[in-house]
Amino acid sequence: MRGSPLNIQDSELDRFRFRLAVAAFGVALCFVVLMGRFFFLQVVQHEYYTTRAEDNRISLAPIIPNRGVIVDRNGVVLARNYSAFTLEITPSKVADLDSTIEGLGQVIEVLPKDRRRFRKQLEESKSFESLPIRTRLSDEEVARFAANRYRFPGVEVKARLFRQYPQGAVASHALGYIGRITSRDLEVIERNDQSANYKGTDHMGKSGLEQNYEFELHGETGYEQVEIDSGGRAIRALSRTAPVSGNNLTLTLDVKLQEITEKAFGDRRGALVAIDPSNGGILALVSTPTYDPNLFVDGIRTDDWDLLNNSPDKPMLNRALNGAYPPGSTFKPFMALAALELGKRSASQTISDPGFFNFGGHEFRDDKKGGHGLVDMYKSIVHSCDTYYYLLANDMGIDNIARFMGSLGFGSRTGIDIEGESEGVLPSPEWKKRRFKRHEQQKWYAGETISIGIGQGYNAYTPIQLAQAVATLANDGVMYRPHLVHYITDSRSGEKTYIEAQPLRDLKLKPQNVETIKRAMVGVNTEGTGARAFAGAGYSSAGKTGTAQVFSLKGEEYKEGKLKKDLRDHALFVAFAPADTPKIALAVLVENGGFGAQAAAPIARMVFDYYLLGKLPAGPAPEVEAAEEE
Repeated sequence: MRGSPLNIQDSELDRFRFRLAVAAFGVALCFVVLMGRFFFLQVVQHEYYTTRAEDNRISLAPIIPNRGVIVDRNGVVLARNYSAFTLEITPSKVADLDSTIEGLGQVIEVLPKDRRRFRKQLEESKSFESLPIRTRLSDEEVARFAANRYRFPGVEVKARLFRQYPQGAVASHALGYIGRITSRDLEVIERNDQSANYKGTDHMGKSGLEQNYEFELHGETGYEQVEIDSGGRAIRALSRTAPVSGNNLTLTLDVKLQEITEKAFGDRRGALVAIDPSNGGILALVSTPTYDPNLFVDGIRTDDWDLLNNSPDKPMLNRALNGAYPPGSTFKPFMALAALELGKRSASQTISDPGFFNFGGHEFRDDKKGGHGLVDMYKSIVHSCDTYYYLLANDMGIDNIARFMGSLGFGSRTGIDIEGESEGVLPSPEWKKRRFKRHEQQKWYAGETISIGIGQGYNAYTPIQLAQAVATLANDGVMYRPHLVHYITDSRSGEKTYIEAQPLRDLKLKPQNVETIKRAMVGVNTEGTGARAFAGAGYSSAGKTGTAQVFSLKGEEYKEGKLKKDLRDHALFVAFAPADTPKIALAVLVENGGFGAQAAAPIARMVFDYYLLGKLPAGPAPEVEAAEEE
């Protein structure tokens, strides 16, 4: 039975009312949810979104601080800063980077090297960072870009600080250089909790003092609050926190002495370290050839880098700290001192030198054919008698030699305030076990001790280790840590923090033993192997020449003229002056220079002449006639 029309209408009306109720409930529920959301955003999250809105309205721009200045002991500027205009691109704000660069090239000259440097930096940087496409713009170039600014969104001219080294290549291995911050540098910055302080900073020290004193030189980054519009354009500056300039370094280095020393080497490779023996202050730290740190300030060009990096002369190598060489006969005064201190020899005890020392059927030859006859300790140093030290090394034994030489700093880092120093090699049975893997190679043979006595064999030390050892001898056995920075000046207060002389150890040497060695070293420069180089000097000096073999002669006679230059012996010389009250001690190395008396001693003479007498040389140090023996 079908329902009546009235019942059907009532049923449809009920369904309609139900749907209407559900819809009304849904609308009400949505309204409640919406109102709840409005309440949450506008009341509960009010502070959060107000801060975000303020952040969008206000941009916090870092202000890079002025990097600290470096000067020598006399106030001569070695590293400073200057301001110049830079054309920079923010990649994230540029729609088409390639076309933008092409367009810029029509307004301002953009060389291929500029493009390559930009691309390299782009790979290492974040897209929102501003990167230089051209540096050091002229006023005319700035004006041309300003007239075309509207064409290049995301490109702007900024004033940037650039590092400058007014002395050029002089003292570059001591000063180091700065370069663009890399991901590895960022890790160092984070480890030192300096991330906030390096916002906006593009460069930091990469080597030398620039690297070691980075956080002193950098300063404190400032900030400027700038109101911006929706397009990201600055409207007005709201507040400013000024940056604090980095602290300044005053060095113990004498840049004039440094310059004279570098010129004394001429075109020869080598190193020289000069130390004030009374406090460890470095007076000159030379490694030649050198390089111009200004090349790195802007990002070094590829061809310049290839020239430096691939040069057979290795100008980037700091030979003074990283080069390890056999000390040759410069080792003999320390061997003699060890013999006196350990009671293995007296100063007057003599040996008969036939010109060789026979050990286990092997003949260790002296440089002088026929030998030196009767030789006491004085004569062994003055005339550099090898046979004396062959016999002495055998009598002392390798353990005694290693212990005493270790106390003089051989085979360990000096602790100078530059990173990357090499340890060198102080040979001993324990060292040999660590050095070699195969058991048969690890055994120490008695015959190996013989050549150690004349500074050959496994011996390998850095020039700064030699300089520290001779400075310790000059200072009667008191050793100081070598350092380049004399004091740090606070940029805000002007207060000076002095780097105090740091005594590493007092060897407690017997005065009569020290005097014996010093007297013999004076004899080297008056009647021995260094006499020709120091003839007519207006002061007393003590020294010791040395020659270090580059390769084994295998019993053949050394004839310099018949060898390729890179196979010739290294020339060495250690010295201090004045002999009675030492003010300067040094070690000189001339790679493949031959005899120490011939190539190294004249450089030392030139250094002493300037430092003690103020004499200015006319050119590189001349080579003198080679001594008969070293």
